[in-house]
Amino acid sequence: MSGPPTSLSIDDARRRFSEEISEAERAASTRGGLAPADVAALHVAWLGKKQGVLTDLLARLREVPKEEKAAFGAGVNALKQEVEATLARLDETAQGNAARAREAAQAVDVSLPPRLPAIGRLHPLTVVRRRIEAAFRARGYSVADGPEVETDYFNFESLNFPQEHPARDAVDTFFVEDGGEGNEKLLLRTHTSPVQMRTMQRMKPPIRIICPGRVFRKDDIDPRHLPVFNQVEGLAIDEGITFADLRGTLAAFARTFFSGKAEVRFSPTFFPFVEPGVDVAVTCALCSGKGCRVCSGSGFIEIMGAGMVHPKVLAAGGIDPERYTGFAFGMGVDRIALLLHGLPDLRLLIENDLRFLDREWVSEVGS
Repeated sequence: MSGPPTSLSIDDARRRFSEEISEAERAASTRGGLAPADVAALHVAWLGKKQGVLTDLLARLREVPKEEKAAFGAGVNALKQEVEATLARLDETAQGNAARAREAAQAVDVSLPPRLPAIGRLHPLTVVRRRIEAAFRARGYSVADGPEVETDYFNFESLNFPQEHPARDAVDTFFVEDGGEGNEKLLLRTHTSPVQMRTMQRMKPPIRIICPGRVFRKDDIDPRHLPVFNQVEGLAIDEGITFADLRGTLAAFARTFFSGKAEVRFSPTFFPFVEPGVDVAVTCALCSGKGCRVCSGSGFIEIMGAGMVHPKVLAAGGIDPERYTGFAFGMGVDRIALLLHGLPDLRLLIENDLRFLDREWVSEVGS
């Protein structure tokens, strides 16, 4: 908006101002009326200190003959007051238009259907852990919990891991600085077995519990290892429990958790807290036992360790090993999740990448 040239008279300027106001209102009518920016542009064009039309008219005062100066100055001031009053009125109207536009943009159409809230999904590790818990709860087991910061006694000594025993090397852990000495030295638990010992010392047989929770080992991070992972361990103690009960329990779990045709396979191994001890493998869930890359063509995948509770462990728990027997088992929740979904890397489970967590299989596994 250039404004009238300075050669215009006061009357010409007045007519030009009226025309520009009409033109601005006409242009703004297609978008709901004048906006504050429109009025601001008019203000600069007419009252601006550097290029305003009225500023130029006042600058001409020095060129007007002496006898006409008073009349010319009064006329310019009168026009200036008219322009200021008109622009103030237009600005008030424009501010009202802007406020109504904001209200319209924020208005809620109550006739529209409601927006559905965003619903998250359970983490795949939570889904797998709950499925394991449900499988054993259905067989009379209860869920037990214990501290993640344990003493050396509950984590090692009471479970038949004497000081300097080489088996401790396999479960190298994190010790707490200034956390006591000897059996009372504090550490981050390497398994949930301390929960079993605390339960034995607190309860009398029969005992049937599972112990889910986080455990910690000084492992380097790679596709198959993490320094923090999740376990579910189980314990059953009563009179007359045999190795056949262990096999039957784990076979029933495999059929419930993996498929109705899943089988278990035991291989002898050593664990200090059980005798005898076994590695437990189940029918590969990816190839149904036919053999694939994941199970190395064997048709079975190892998922846990198990065995009959060692008499020394029963005695440490205050249970008579001459009267009672029991079995224990432990499995890694992360590893089972890895096998169920054919995941290439354990780190996917801890990186909180929504592109991974939002996959449909997360909910399907829990169904």
